[in-house]
This record gives sequence, structure tokens and C-alpha cells, in this order.
Amino acid sequence: MAAWRAFVTAASLVDRRLDQQLKESVGLSHMQYGILAQLSEHCDHEMRMTELAGVLLNSKSGLTYQISQLEKAGLVRRRSCTWDERAVYAVLTPAGEELLAKAAPGHVELVRRLFVEALTPEQRAAIAEGLGEVNRRVAETPVAETS
Repeated sequence: MAAWRAFVTAASLVDRRLDQQLKESVGLSHMQYGILAQLSEHCDHEMRMTELAGVLLNSKSGLTYQISQLEKAGLVRRRSCTWDERAVYAVLTPAGEELLAKAAPGHVELVRRLFVEALTPEQRAAIAEGLGEVNRRVAETPVAETS
């Protein structure tokens, strides 16, 4: 139970602190930063919305809301797929690239301070291995078995 409680508390506190830092420094939520970062790492700086939702572990409706907010700010635009009318892509705009470049150094520094520097290399390796196994089991377990 101690490991479980420590994990839940740390995950929540770190996420909350990163969210706060991003909002104060560049006006983005942690989720919005994650969207911009994912788009920046893909070819042509775009991703299909369903793929983006899966990578970010967000619902399609939750992602649609976040994309709408980023679109209003001029940081992302949507485009339709020419060969599949059901598919919609989120595309990082130049303004989105610029804001991401401004946000990244402070975000990376805080992640380093709160997580990387708080743990020894051995602790980081153990966490990566252990949580990797948790992720694998969750991905392989049908939802019906977990409810």
C-alpha cells in the first residue's frame, strides 16, 4: 500500500505542479503542452485526432475540447483527410511551435528538479521497469476484466 499511495500522490502532485508552472509561464495547461509536444515530434507536425487521443491517454471528446481551445489561440489547426472523410488531423501552427519552444525550457527544468534529480539512477531504472510492466498489463487486460 505504501508504494501505491506514494505513486498516486507523487503523480498527482507532479502533474499539478507542472500544470501550474505552464499556466503561469505561457498560459497552457499540462495537457495542452503535451498536445503541442506530440504534434511537434511527428512528420509535418500533424497527427490524426484518434491517434493523438490514444497517445495522450485522453478521451476523444476531451481531446476535441483541448484542440478547440488551442485552435482559438491560433496554436493548432484542424484539417480533413482527403482520402478518409471521417479522419481529422490536428496540425501544429507556427505560433504553436513558437510557444512550445518558449515553454519547453522551464518545463524540462521543473521535470528535472522534481523527478530526475530526486531519484538515483537505480531508482529511476526500477521505476521505469516496474511502471513499464504495469503499462504492459493494463494494455493487455480487457476492460471487462478490470471493472
